[in-house]
Amino acid sequence: MILFDWGTYNGLTTLVKAATLGMKLTEIPPYDFSRRSRRLEYFQQYRELATKAFTTITAHAPYYNVVSTVPEVYERSKKALVAAAKKAREAGAEIFNLHLGWRAWMDNRDIEQAAEVVKAILDEVPDIVVTLETMYSRRMLGTFDDIKAIIETVGSDRIQISTQLENVFMLETGAAEHGNFEAANRSVDETFWRNVLQKTLSLSTKYLSLRFSQVVGFALGRRVLKKRVPLGKGYPDLEPLARALADFMVHEIREKNLEMRMHLIYTGPPETKYRDTIMLYAKVMSEVVPHLH
Repeated sequence: MILFDWGTYNGLTTLVKAATLGMKLTEIPPYDFSRRSRRLEYFQQYRELATKAFTTITAHAPYYNVVSTVPEVYERSKKALVAAAKKAREAGAEIFNLHLGWRAWMDNRDIEQAAEVVKAILDEVPDIVVTLETMYSRRMLGTFDDIKAIIETVGSDRIQISTQLENVFMLETGAAEHGNFEAANRSVDETFWRNVLQKTLSLSTKYLSLRFSQVVGFALGRRVLKKRVPLGKGYPDLEPLARALADFMVHEIREKNLEMRMHLIYTGPPETKYRDTIMLYAKVMSEVVPHLH
């Protein structure tokens, strides 16, 4: 039995490399859906290669804001995201991950507009699951409460959460506001991560969908933004997260026989992503070993 599928994002030209390294998951990157050169044949070729080598194929939607105060912009974004989801399915993806983006209204209209976009995707692509990615700032859509509200508004079991773990770290420790990542990191332990995983499970159906990279913060005006860095060069620390993941996956999912597939997607910088993906998998699995009897 596979405990969890693991991997990173790959364009068509790097699928063979990822498969050769033993990765069980591949994610179609967002830029593949925004490039005009990516015609239907590209996605058909992606399916042909990926389905032979990977257990799970996911897709990351292009970075279009799902809400807007301008009706024409909102409609264009919705149309583009539906088109991207169709291409993702053509490429063999069973999951379409949505980055919700910045809030436009700062009230319930953000939830309502986001829900309409998700409904449009589900209606037009009936055999795909949409995951909503957690964000790191309350100025963006994607808190646990936001995602719960969108799921309840849409009312479909084909929508769930995908937890970008370092985003939750930034949000819940306040690092996204004060920018002191070192102090935030000291406040995080296994209990913190187990609580995050439990929240994720409560908003999950078919998949326990997790994403991770280490980050550092930088200021842009009054905003604290994140920059992804190679594994071992940023925050949060991997050790307590790996221990919590190992414990949770074995005892809360596997031993309870939950009908749920787990995956962990490394989302760090492209220059080191293959090395880092393997390091992440090895670290988590080394913590799993003591839990297996």
